[in-house]
Amino acid sequence: MKAPQRALIVATALALGACSSLNPFSSSGKQPALTPITSPVATSEAWRVRVGNTGVYVLQPAIVGDAVFAAGDGDVVRLDNGRVRWKTPLKVTISGGVGSDGSLVVVGTPKGEVIALDADSGQVKWRVPVNAEVLAAPAVSNGLVVVRSADSRLFGLDSADGRQRWVYQRATPPLSLRNSAGVLLESNVILAGFPGGKLAAVSPANGSLMWEGTVAIPRGATELERMSDITSLPVMGSRATCAVAYQGRIACFDMSNGSTLWTRDLSSSKGLDMDDSQVFVTDDKGAVLALDIGSGASAWKQDQLAGRGTGRPRVINDYYVVVGDAEGYVHLLRKDDGRLVGRLRPASSPILADPQRAGGSVVIQTRDGNVAAVGVQ
Repeated sequence: MKAPQRALIVATALALGACSSLNPFSSSGKQPALTPITSPVATSEAWRVRVGNTGVYVLQPAIVGDAVFAAGDGDVVRLDNGRVRWKTPLKVTISGGVGSDGSLVVVGTPKGEVIALDADSGQVKWRVPVNAEVLAAPAVSNGLVVVRSADSRLFGLDSADGRQRWVYQRATPPLSLRNSAGVLLESNVILAGFPGGKLAAVSPANGSLMWEGTVAIPRGATELERMSDITSLPVMGSRATCAVAYQGRIACFDMSNGSTLWTRDLSSSKGLDMDDSQVFVTDDKGAVLALDIGSGASAWKQDQLAGRGTGRPRVINDYYVVVGDAEGYVHLLRKDDGRLVGRLRPASSPILADPQRAGGSVVIQTRDGNVAAVGVQ
């Protein structure tokens, strides 16, 4: 068997659960019991809509204003305040999505097709091939669609007609984790994490490399031990941009030149978020940590959620961080000390997609296709 074939088979087994003991994305097995919360903060489910099962893929809802764009079972749906405005059957499997700027809605397929729909009508505007499986939600902004393929190439497409403007490609290790991490697209930079622990800043204008930072350095005697992939979105704030790697470290960088501000040993496949003073991250045991954004020093650690398939933490306002888990619970944590202060269960299916901010609420999507808005009172 050729090495690339072996790498693909092993990576696929890791990501799709063939070997859950080695799979950082697995949500199988009985979850630890939850401790009752004393005097919980009031949480509410504003609405819930079933859009269709996501299968083996992780599909993210996209939020633009009051509109929520989601996908499941080959359909793309627009929800306005929880009401279905349109639903477009694409008659293909959707494996990457959803990305939107409020004018265009974009998804990808396992066969490497990128499909763009009009956000107002749901009509298909264009379909173009990138000849590589798309597992991540495309990013859309300022007339550009950035699509990340499963082989870690970045395609810059014109949002008007899907015409390819540029391709960014780099060498990757022989073995990597199959994952649904996309890119962070801002007006003047694209941030993307890669296998081998590298964070790249890419120019939206032409796809050229602006700078590269080392989040983690692969270590170990075997290819499995040396996997240090960035399998989640980086985050960018006013003071720094940060990323975290599986079997590696968390690191923050100066946005202007990519110089390292600090690093800390910490493994995560779930991801992180930040505000002006702290970085919040879920480690591979499912505990949620808060670190000082200036130094990486520990502020608090909430380990009551360990073993529950805890996902990416998201900051929703001045007071709280939310995370979903493998039983469909949404947990509310205090930003200042990490205390669990609220809990709601919109559905019983795993929340694998990142919670998406919508004002003072979050929108979650479960594996069985429920999309729900959860608010804090």
